[in-house]
Amino acid sequence: MKAAMLRSGSLEILDLPTPEPGFEEARVRMRSAGVCHSDLHIVRGDWAGVPDTMPVGHEGIGVVEALGPGAERYIDIGDRVILGLGGSGGGYWCGACEHCLSGEPRLCAQSRGIMGTFAEEFCVYARSLVRLPDDVGDEEAPLACGGLTAYGAVKKLFKHQVRPGTTIAIVGAAGGLGHYAIQIAKAFGYTVIGVDVGEEKLKFVESMGADFAVTPDDAPALVAEKTERGVSASLVFAARVVGFQLGLQLLGPGGLFVAVGIPPTSDGPITLQPFEFFVKSPTVIYSAVGNVQDMREVVDLAAAGKLKSHIGRVAKLSELPAVFDELEASRYVGRAVITDLGG
Repeated sequence: MKAAMLRSGSLEILDLPTPEPGFEEARVRMRSAGVCHSDLHIVRGDWAGVPDTMPVGHEGIGVVEALGPGAERYIDIGDRVILGLGGSGGGYWCGACEHCLSGEPRLCAQSRGIMGTFAEEFCVYARSLVRLPDDVGDEEAPLACGGLTAYGAVKKLFKHQVRPGTTIAIVGAAGGLGHYAIQIAKAFGYTVIGVDVGEEKLKFVESMGADFAVTPDDAPALVAEKTERGVSASLVFAARVVGFQLGLQLLGPGGLFVAVGIPPTSDGPITLQPFEFFVKSPTVIYSAVGNVQDMREVVDLAAAGKLKSHIGRVAKLSELPAVFDELEASRYVGRAVITDLGG
């Protein structure tokens, strides 16, 4: 089978043996795989501590074709499934520790991530798979991370009592995660200020349903005009530290700051001024991916027509290096999907 691998920092398309599913694993024949911005960071070596030799890809849709021992409790051969859970923690979790029982399996000491969906076939922990209805197409593979991560971030608003009807800012609103967040936030009843760069992206932000679309330079003035003292929450999907700083700047007193994007290590830290914390008394959290139940809810939203991937690039596996170059240069809006894993 063909599969993409990172070897000593170089992305290669290789011919590899067909994997055999282990205990509680299923082998999935991949129909599509989404290209996430975190895949780009991994391939470019942007994050300190991440190996330079590893399989790549963590979003996908496919059909179960083989089961390892015990997997039949969770899934059946022939099921069409979505897999990913953001790549982090979706490969295994114990199910019994305090983190698993509180719905945060990513934090489990035994958790393993999902990596390797840029392949014709892939073996995965069967408990992480979610069945797909026919009305959610193969092009929706990016829901496995992009959609799930955005959903998890918006759900944090409810947890921290940011009520529907209030105004929130989404920084990086035209991106692969941000465009999902707009749709989800509007479905839940929030007023959305979408922040991104460039006329084309701002038009796209508006088309996704944002109430206002604005550049980073103009965002502070718009927020001052449309809100009393700042937004109730800032959700930052931008993969640059400057986006984090803007999100903190736009936040009103007692507001919620939700960090989602992961900038390159070379960007350095975000700057937090203690006196500004004293004045605003914000809540600052990080939101990463979600769990299996969250994934089921995302699928339900998509099946109901309330959440849809905007696909800006479709490619075959051999074109993956070019897709990464295009993603890095912001040459398309929305998500890229690999639909021919053998080509």
